[in-house]
Amino acid sequence: MRRRNRRRGAAMVEFALAGIGSCFVLICTFQLAMAMWNYHTLAYAVHEASRYAAVKGVDCTKPGNTCSATIADIAHKIASRGIGLPAGAVNVTLTTDSGAATSCNPLNSCYSNATVWPPAANNDNAVGKKITVTAHCTFAGTLFFWPGAGKVRIGAVSFPASSTQTILF
Repeated sequence: MRRRNRRRGAAMVEFALAGIGSCFVLICTFQLAMAMWNYHTLAYAVHEASRYAAVKGVDCTKPGNTCSATIADIAHKIASRGIGLPAGAVNVTLTTDSGAATSCNPLNSCYSNATVWPPAANNDNAVGKKITVTAHCTFAGTLFFWPGAGKVRIGAVSFPASSTQTILF
């Protein structure tokens, strides 16, 4: 009888200790999955935008053709393919073969930019030239905090994605 009384409440303490660790692992797993989903979505959106721009070269700007793309079109392509990515947290840079760069920081700042891209300057829209679309997305999650630092500080991680394509038309 004495032995049973000494163990009373031990299961509750063990469950509390194991439960805290289990909850932490569950939250960390969910946050890591969200972060990787954001990264994959960003990489997919950037790749699709570069493919879209690669078929909008010099042949699309010749008289009679109306298939040229603007910076706004490319920004909207990234936004439509990057479902769930906040447009205010994504920074995009469009770079031509000659090194001319156009930045959209954040992405939604280029939604009304009617400049044709890739540009005809330096013959950057010629068939065979390379274009690069680069993006960075900031992910802020509860996973990235430093325990024991006083207040809980939510950290942010910047995910990069880049895609280079050769202009086809």
